[in-house]
Amino acid sequence: MSATRLRDEAFMRECLRLARKGRSFTAPNPMVGAVVVYGGRIISRGWHRRYGAPHAEVEALARAGLHAKGATLYVNLEPCRHFGKTPPCTEAILRAGIARVVCAARDPNGLAHGGFERLCRAGISVSIGILEKEARELNEAFYTFYEKGRPFIALKFAASLDGKLATRTGDSKWITNKKARSFARALRGEYQAVLVGINTVIKDDPHLGVRQNGTQDPLRIILDSKLRIPLDAKVLRDSHVLIATTAGAPKRKKKLLETLGVSVRVLPGTAVSIQRLLALLKKAGIISVLVEGGGEVLASFLDARAVDKVYAFYAPILLGGGRSVSIGGEGIGRVSEALRLQKVFIKRFQDNHLVSGSLYTKKD
Repeated sequence: MSATRLRDEAFMRECLRLARKGRSFTAPNPMVGAVVVYGGRIISRGWHRRYGAPHAEVEALARAGLHAKGATLYVNLEPCRHFGKTPPCTEAILRAGIARVVCAARDPNGLAHGGFERLCRAGISVSIGILEKEARELNEAFYTFYEKGRPFIALKFAASLDGKLATRTGDSKWITNKKARSFARALRGEYQAVLVGINTVIKDDPHLGVRQNGTQDPLRIILDSKLRIPLDAKVLRDSHVLIATTAGAPKRKKKLLETLGVSVRVLPGTAVSIQRLLALLKKAGIISVLVEGGGEVLASFLDARAVDKVYAFYAPILLGGGRSVSIGGEGIGRVSEALRLQKVFIKRFQDNHLVSGSLYTKKD
C-alpha cells in the first residue's frame, strides 16, 4: 500500500471518529466528519452536530479560514450540491480554495448527488472510495433509506434461553438484568423512531424514551388498529407520537388524540400492513426504526422480510410451556430459508448476553 493511501486512510479514520459525535442528533441527515489538511497535518476539524446545523465541511472550512487555500479536505460523504436546510457544501469548498477533496463514499440522496462532478468541473482534484465500507456501515440507515426506499429496521427483544419473550400470563418484567436493560434503552437514542404494538402499551405501559441527559427521545410509533390506547399511557406524555391505525378505529377517539397533538394515520385494511406502514414512514422522512415488539409485531416485520439488524438479549432462564409468549407469525418451512445474521457481535452483561448482527438482503 502506498504512503499516500496510508495517509489518506489515517485522515479518513479521523473523519469517521468525528462523524460519530453526531449520533442521535443528525437524523434524517447522515453523520459526517471533515478535516482540513495542509503540509501533512490537520489544521481544522468539523462535524455535523445536529439536523439543521452547518455541515461538517462548512464547519471545518470556517475553522481553517484563509489556511484552507491549497489544502486537502477529507470527508466521509460526498459534499452536497443542493440548497436544503443549509447552502451547498460544494460552493463553500470552491470559495475556500481547496486544492483536493478526498471522500469515502457517494451520497445516495438524489438531491445531494453530483457534488463530485461539480468539484471536478471546477478543476479540483477528487479522490473517492477511501474506507468506503466503513463509511457506509456508519450511515447504514441513511443508505438503506435511499437505496431500498424504506426506513432501516432493527428488531430488539429480550428472551429466555428457550426463546420466550414472556410467561403464559404475559409477564416479562424482568427477563434480563439491569445492565442489559440500560444498554437496550440507550439503543433508542441511535434511532429516529421506536415502535411497539398496542398490546405492549396496554400490558407494560412503557416510557419508550432514552432517559439520558442531552439525548433526544425518538419518535414513538404505536401500531393500534382499533385505537385502544389509554389516554393516560406514558407514551402519550407529549405529542412526539405517531399512531398507525385502520378505518375501523373509533373516529371520536381519533379526533381526541389529534386534539392532544398526536399524529394518527389511517391505513387501509383491518390490520396495519407493514408494507403500507413502511411507505408511510418513508414519505414522512423516517430514516430508521427500532422495533421493540411484542411477539406479534416482531413476527410481522420478519414475515415481511423488512429487517436489517437484530439485537437479541438473552438471560440464563427457561420459561417453557407452549402458551408462553414467543415470536409468532407464519414462520418458514425450511432452515435454508432462515434469515441469517452476518457480522455477529456478542456482548456480555454479567450473566446476560446480547447477540446482534445485520441482515443483508437484495434491494427491496
